[in-house]
Amino acid sequence: MGRMLETLTFGDFSGRVGEEFRLEGPSGAVSLKLVEVVDLARRDNPGPRRPPFSLIFRGPQASVLPQRIWPLTHETLGRLEIFIVPIGPDASGMQYEAVFT
Repeated sequence: MGRMLETLTFGDFSGRVGEEFRLEGPSGAVSLKLVEVVDLARRDNPGPRRPPFSLIFRGPQASVLPQRIWPLTHETLGRLEIFIVPIGPDASGMQYEAVFT
């Protein structure tokens, strides 16, 4: 079983750039590669909550996934249900973003 999303932090993902996450899509499994982890924390305003961060994934350009909560599986983190949004293609595929606040 995967971890609760509320307990995940920037540090859980920062060393995983380049790693694969498997998404169970409507027509089978899709491989998403974690390409960037962005620290969104405001340094001048530390609060009691987890510092916000975002994840950028890259998937195949052929089939664009709609924004919604998708089950993703990672070999170390386990199964995560993450809300991802397509943010557009780059030279290598379609990019998706997940924001954690």
